[in-house]
Amino acid sequence: MDNVKIEARSLCAGYTSDILTDVSFSVRGGEIMTVIGPNGSGKSTLLKTLAMQLPRRGGHVYISGTDADKLQPRERAKKISVLLTERVNASLMTCREVVEAGRYPYTGFFGALTDNDREAASEAIRLTASEEFAERDFNAVSDGQRQRILLARAICQQPEVLILDEPSSYLDLRHKIAFMETVRRLAAEKNTAVIMSMHELDMAREISDSALCLKDGRVFCMGGADGVFTAANMTKLFDVSEEMFERYINTYNKERM
Repeated sequence: MDNVKIEARSLCAGYTSDILTDVSFSVRGGEIMTVIGPNGSGKSTLLKTLAMQLPRRGGHVYISGTDADKLQPRERAKKISVLLTERVNASLMTCREVVEAGRYPYTGFFGALTDNDREAASEAIRLTASEEFAERDFNAVSDGQRQRILLARAICQQPEVLILDEPSSYLDLRHKIAFMETVRRLAAEKNTAVIMSMHELDMAREISDSALCLKDGRVFCMGGADGVFTAANMTKLFDVSEEMFERYINTYNKERM
């Protein structure tokens, strides 16, 4: 398949036992696939496994046609960039320095940044509208500002695949929308394949080209966003009534107004 940046085949994932079984999908450059499902359905486990932070228990992951196991760590870091929910240890670092850390896969033995590296960091800071606090201590800014800086760091790696776990969790509505626009532009302009998990279903429907729904450790459904994000699918996926789902949608729409 042309332009496929990441593909999973019969993927099984978990810790001491399988949490996910038989997950298969592919994402092309320029596309955004959102992973959704109830808490405990395996969303974070899937993303950690795709990011090679959790060993696979079965199946295969391919990055631009190459088995991910055959990529050296530095080469893998150039191809996959990750923003997960864990706290980042960035003591005594400015926000800009955290972003610049995304360039280290490209630096030499001594980790010295070039002018091109610094420009890539500055571009990522601009893309995430983080200029105002870029020179501040990372640990002194708000949770929402930290999240934008971590997104900037992920963008700064200039990856082929961007993996985001609940990336809008700490953002207010204005910055959620700005984030959505940034990721959409990044995918289109840089031919990046984006895989992310989200709780905000309407926002996920707006930003996604496709969606993968997980339930009880298996694929519940997947496909194009319009076909997946239907009331019939969502009520079954989350075990809620149609009335409850409609109230959720109406509340979200009021917030957007």
